[in-house]
Amino acid sequence: MTGGKGRVRPVPGAWQEFLASEAGAGILLIACAVIAMIWANSPAYEGYRALKELPVALRLGSMELDMTLAEWVKHGLMSIFFLAVGLEIKRELLAGELADPRRAALAVIAAVGGMVVPAAIYSVVNAGGPGAPGWGVPMATDIAFALGVLSLLGPRVPVGLKVFLTAVAIVDDLGAVLVIALFYSGGLQPGPLLLMAVALAGALLYGRLARGQHLAVYLALGLLAWYGSLQGGISPSVAAVLLALTVPMEATERGVPTRGAGGPAGSGTTPAHAAAGPLHRLEHMLSPWVTYAILPLFALLTAGVSLDAASPSRVTMGAFLGLLLGKPAGLLGASWLAVRAGWASLPAGTGWSAMAGAGLLAGIGFTMSLFIAGLAFDGTPYLDQAKIGVLTASAVAGIAGLAVLGAGAARSATRSAR
Repeated sequence: MTGGKGRVRPVPGAWQEFLASEAGAGILLIACAVIAMIWANSPAYEGYRALKELPVALRLGSMELDMTLAEWVKHGLMSIFFLAVGLEIKRELLAGELADPRRAALAVIAAVGGMVVPAAIYSVVNAGGPGAPGWGVPMATDIAFALGVLSLLGPRVPVGLKVFLTAVAIVDDLGAVLVIALFYSGGLQPGPLLLMAVALAGALLYGRLARGQHLAVYLALGLLAWYGSLQGGISPSVAAVLLALTVPMEATERGVPTRGAGGPAGSGTTPAHAAAGPLHRLEHMLSPWVTYAILPLFALLTAGVSLDAASPSRVTMGAFLGLLLGKPAGLLGASWLAVRAGWASLPAGTGWSAMAGAGLLAGIGFTMSLFIAGLAFDGTPYLDQAKIGVLTASAVAGIAGLAVLGAGAARSATRSAR
């Protein structure tokens, strides 16, 4: 189905497939997080710590990168995750829920409210204290976890609410990347950053001039950009998202650009024999690796916190209250203002009680929250304290959101039965 100006609209079948995969990823992440917590608080804790600190060196000529396994996952493999996030952001901006200003308004406004209020709560709790730099920790929603919880309710949850929550999380991801770039980068080195800029410029030119059909070119340029950002003082996550934005969405057939293969067959937007666009192909290639390898490994090496070593603190409370209270308050309040002002309308089949449940699920901040905590508190005792706040808030928010949405679905079923 196509809309105005030739945009490709997402179809329900595509959304259902996407949501199902994200839900599966969430369930896998939950399992890995539980394993990590049990391992870190068992007699085998030293083995867990040794695994995280396992030295891994990569040498290429005179260049050498020597990091622990946990650092390779954080700075290396998670860059692939952020590349996938960037591709998803671009797809949604060009041909998804965020392409139509009216449809995007609610998600964008809700996401902004859901980022500002948690950061403000954290900042108030930690004002003047050593934990103040962690204000970005409770800002982002983990869509895989949130949809994993939603999947437990099955078809009782309106698809419109799932799509809304997904769009909010995508805007959250974009906001988190901007926060990382602006506030969690330091000690900038001009030489390596020039290498990153040249690599990204090359990717942009390749996409414009050659339509980016050979993904190996992007991967090669991406490695250069990754190395430049890592050595230049900017989180490689930023370079990964910028690289994703250079990948064209359209395919080229006999030199004639056509819309990427995202619409249904027979929609008139893409011939059946046309190749999928570079963005679609790269996203499809990365998806299983991100879902079934990178994020589970990140969860396994990050979520394990020794409860004996991590005493509750203002950092813990800031992260906990920011996610559990700030997220639903900010998301729900901003949504109410947007609807009241006439800028947006609620998703189809959704009421304010369901929006409250979605706001609670938005308080599940696992992946991005732990990543930002690692940037803000790396090598300090505050890191484990922040993790405790994030993990506890995410667990409570998931249970509370499930209860609210489940109760709402039960009331709706009772009314329908009458």
